[in-house]
Amino acid sequence: MPAPAKIGLSTASVYPETTASCFELASRLGYDGVEVMVGIDPLSTQIDAIQRLVDYHQLPVLAIHAPCLLITQRVWGTDPWEKLERSAAAANDLGADVVVVHPPFRWQRDYARGFVEGIARLEAETGVIFAVENMYPWRAPGKGLQAYAPSWDPTEQTYAHTTLDLSHSSTAEQDCVELAAAMGRTLKHVHLTDGTGSAKDEHLVPGRGTQRAADLLTTLANQDFRGHIIIEINTRRSTSRSEREVDLIESLEFTKKHFVSDKQSFRGSRRSPFAVTPEGEISELTP
Repeated sequence: MPAPAKIGLSTASVYPETTASCFELASRLGYDGVEVMVGIDPLSTQIDAIQRLVDYHQLPVLAIHAPCLLITQRVWGTDPWEKLERSAAAANDLGADVVVVHPPFRWQRDYARGFVEGIARLEAETGVIFAVENMYPWRAPGKGLQAYAPSWDPTEQTYAHTTLDLSHSSTAEQDCVELAAAMGRTLKHVHLTDGTGSAKDEHLVPGRGTQRAADLLTTLANQDFRGHIIIEINTRRSTSRSEREVDLIESLEFTKKHFVSDKQSFRGSRRSPFAVTPEGEISELTP
């Protein structure tokens, strides 16, 4: 039987701090592991260096996010299939079981044409789960631009495994609980965040937007979800390390509060040694 779901922290959540900072924060604040987004920080491409962070903090890498953003087009080469192969190799080397991947951009025509079949082939060859993430149409005045192919919505394809990102479902004007139901058993990975329905990809602290993040967590707990729940929020506007920590602690505590089934409390995660007071200050919990 798969292990209980773990709550991890994405390295994207601490940007512009580093991958090393993410491991330190995740360990100290009580997260179960880390998702490494390849390419935002040069260290994220150095598997030996990441392994040293794993060993030092005794904190696992739960997932690798393949370099498939516009700003990472030249990370690990320019061939998109090579990027995915290297992501799978990194996952195997680091003991992670998931690679998160975005669908191709429409202008990547050859890549997009064989994407669905290619993902299935990579899963069979590497033994790694490739969880295709839901994206969104790029909104322009009066119309939506279809930037992804074969689709921004993974439920329209035959992927074996999917990732649900709540900021993306917000931007796409979808309901995250309904989208999770549509994904069904293919849902293996969650980017827990939030949004207000803006055309911008907001990545808010869960609970600060209009997505039904709490309902989603309770639904997943009732279904005995055993994938990973990864906090992927935007803290770039934080003016200090302590302000960033407040957001990371609040996100973790929100997840633990709501990832509880109707029958029993969730016990699969490390308990955070910190809490956020109503005044927005960090307080250390006593044993």
